[in-house]
Amino acid sequence: MGASTPQHQEGLEKDPSDWVTGDEPMTGAQRSYLDTLAKESGEQLPADLTKAQASEHIDRLQGKSPRVD
Repeated sequence: MGASTPQHQEGLEKDPSDWVTGDEPMTGAQRSYLDTLAKESGEQLPADLTKAQASEHIDRLQGKSPRVD
């Protein structure tokens, strides 16, 4: 923590559709963060997303959020 590191390193990030656990229900942390991002963007999302779906929505909504540069 505190050190500057690249956010994305080539080859280390898997596509959510390739995750072994991607079809499991989203985590509590994903639900909380996604709820915040969705409210900020004025969107409503289903409550029964999978981990992979939640991750994809988080990535998409982060691009719209003023809190994420």
